[in-house]
Amino acid sequence: MQSLAAARFFAAFVALCVSVVALWWGSLNQDEGWYLYAAQMVREGRFPYHDFFFTQGPALPFVYSVLTPIWTSYASPFHGLLGGRIVTLAFGFAAIALAVALVRRLVAPEKRSAAGLAIFALLGCNIYHVYFNAIPKTYALGSTFLMGGFLLLAWGLENAGWRRAVALAACGLSLAFASGTRISLVLALPVVGFTLLARFREWRWSFIWFGLGGAAGLMLTYGFFALDPASLRGLLAAQAYHAARGGFDPFFAAGSVSRLARGYAALGTVLFAALALRGVKGADGAPEIPSAARTVLWTLGLTFAAVFLLQMSAPFPYDDYQVPIMSPLAVVIVAFFYRRGSSLWFPVLAAGMISFVSPQLQSWTTFPQDRFWSRKKPCSELSKLREMAREINALDPGGKDLLTQDLYLAVETGRRVPAGFEMGPFSYFPDMASEEARSLHVFSTEDLEALLESAPCRMAACSGYVFAIAAPKCDEVPYERQKAFWLILRKNYELVDSEPDFGQNATTLLVLRRKEAAK
Repeated sequence: MQSLAAARFFAAFVALCVSVVALWWGSLNQDEGWYLYAAQMVREGRFPYHDFFFTQGPALPFVYSVLTPIWTSYASPFHGLLGGRIVTLAFGFAAIALAVALVRRLVAPEKRSAAGLAIFALLGCNIYHVYFNAIPKTYALGSTFLMGGFLLLAWGLENAGWRRAVALAACGLSLAFASGTRISLVLALPVVGFTLLARFREWRWSFIWFGLGGAAGLMLTYGFFALDPASLRGLLAAQAYHAARGGFDPFFAAGSVSRLARGYAALGTVLFAALALRGVKGADGAPEIPSAARTVLWTLGLTFAAVFLLQMSAPFPYDDYQVPIMSPLAVVIVAFFYRRGSSLWFPVLAAGMISFVSPQLQSWTTFPQDRFWSRKKPCSELSKLREMAREINALDPGGKDLLTQDLYLAVETGRRVPAGFEMGPFSYFPDMASEEARSLHVFSTEDLEALLESAPCRMAACSGYVFAIAAPKCDEVPYERQKAFWLILRKNYELVDSEPDFGQNATTLLVLRRKEAAK
């Protein structure tokens, strides 16, 4: 018992340190601004697809809209992006808690404490996992719905009668909400449904109750948008956006898998240890897995495989896309490990050690080396964001808007961006006709030029992302076109400050103020 208490204390301490570092020192990501700003729009009564362009499922803006006072209360020290990160990390640890509860149902009673601790350590002490569950993206909330659904599945299969029916319907509902948060998670629904159907002799009509819950969840999530023509057009355009980049680079995909493996090296270490235990002579025979647990483990593994392969088929399969499905994989690996193993400290120490040597820590505190010389960051990227937000608000006291495509700067200053900029640098569609662009709440070339000519905001803030990306293919906008936009901007705005090494990937931020003649 003393060893268990010590291991729990150590894991909690490491998780706390990792969380604080990820919250304050974690690199800025453009997505953080889009999601928090979308939640603020919903809070004001606007709807994704119908009133602004949005590329993921609608669940996150609606859930986060309830919590917007946490990061929009500018008298609070947790205002802005920091508050949004705290909210997101809470969902991330909720998902970890659900994974802990799930694995405890899938292992032998005498190994439940060790298995639960292993899940907490492998996810909660993993700086890669914690960081991507702290920045406001779809990963934390999607994981919460996903793991909640699988926990309900396990509980339902352990029961019978109306309890099973209610639990499986709730499981379908939760997994539908997961797909409404991150669209690729929709594959969890057919995986669970077909698994239950394939084992009809054992689970009888369970797949019907699950299907009813899933259908109800999809209707609640997407029904309004499917029935409204304007919203449906925006929703379909958002999905076309994901497919528009085209092509497939096997080297990029291989690099993505390599980075993912590095981020979850502790999980891989436990998997190899579990495989090694299978070959140990004289090892105690593993107990038979109960049927309910076996079914849940199959659905977890198949869901991981299905979503992993779907996301790897994307033109640019970034490694962090897989973060929401690493919790199901962790549960499968830990359950496998504790069928034969019994080590309490091994997963905890592996997770702590690998987080300590993570290359992310260096990237958060130093810039890329300048020839012979190392370049240390004077402060965190989040701290610099807050500093620039204070400067903009000081230059324009009481201002309500900001011409910027860096949405995290709009969130941090508490200002609105011009309608159509809700997706930041991914709001410019140069190959789209003006009428179509307006119907989707994005910009054609003609519309963007007209906006810049009108000088709609007193202040402007432009990083290296402004005018640079041609959506939906995400090619770089030709230099001459970028130059034309800049010339219009400079005609109406004057430069008041510049800040090097700002924001995601450290570009220069230019702060501009509208010229009096342009009013």
